[in-house]
Amino acid sequence: MQSRRRFIQGIMLSAGALALPRIAPARAPDGVRVVSTWDFGVGANAAAWQVLGAGGSALDAAEAGARWAEADLCNPTVGRCGNPDRDGVLALDASIMDGDGRCGAVAALEDILHPVSVARAVMEKTPHVMLVGQGAQQFAVAQGFEKTPLLTDEARQAWREWLETSEYDPRINVERRQRPGDRSNHDTLGILALDAAGRLAGACTTSGMAWKMHGRVGDSPIVGAGLYVDNEVGAATASGVGEEMIRNAASFLVVELMRQGRSPLQACREAIERVVRKRPEASRHLQVCFLAMNKAGEVGAFALHEGFVYAMQDGGEGPHDALHESGAVYATGQS
Repeated sequence: MQSRRRFIQGIMLSAGALALPRIAPARAPDGVRVVSTWDFGVGANAAAWQVLGAGGSALDAAEAGARWAEADLCNPTVGRCGNPDRDGVLALDASIMDGDGRCGAVAALEDILHPVSVARAVMEKTPHVMLVGQGAQQFAVAQGFEKTPLLTDEARQAWREWLETSEYDPRINVERRQRPGDRSNHDTLGILALDAAGRLAGACTTSGMAWKMHGRVGDSPIVGAGLYVDNEVGAATASGVGEEMIRNAASFLVVELMRQGRSPLQACREAIERVVRKRPEASRHLQVCFLAMNKAGEVGAFALHEGFVYAMQDGGEGPHDALHESGAVYATGQS
């Protein structure tokens, strides 16, 4: 099933009236491309395109797009406006990966604005892949990142209202569109970039599920689950209920399916079908989404349920940014 393309005009999205960064018109070489999850991916792509359009690296572009989501976007599931856990603590997760196999991640990081940049510092300045909790914060401060409170008044009030019932019932992402005032949904920002040198990179950043157990970590900072990149094949990222991605090493699976000859669309769909086969009953109530790009710049996406969209920007003719609706297993009646 081919994705349906809807071009975005101007710099405002009707789905959320996001304030997007302005970029100067730029024509990059054919094949240069950046894709991101969800409607706010348009803003992340615009920030990344400032790097790609100037001939910069895919790694720098992926970081730039994720940094925009962490600081400039105000979304209850990403960055500084994220909802806290059930104890009222806002903890952020992020990962970054270069196509040469280098990667870094942080999890349960508190009071640091740009976890994706801390993840990159872990990749470039330590012998490790992941730092968590107080250790991640200690490292960030040592690297010059400023420690600052991030929990907003709005998120704190939403947490207090949640405490009245303390009901924890994650919903599939499509319901965010049906109930735009609901702050409880979970939309991760995953971004994949392909630069003029043919190099791939990606990043993933999130505040995780609202009202989660303190210390819970989802797929976003887990290399191979929420993000995987290989210059020889392609890249993949995921969104939705992270436990399902971890159980299936999902982003790695998508890349390996592309290695076996599947297109990005085919790989995403096959990975979704595997999730359904393993946990058919749970799959009826959870959202799982994959976005992939191969080394040639071909893009594909698939989800369990309707509602998953992704943004793409390249150097071709016409509008620089476009929003696409993915296929969905249950929307097509296949389970």
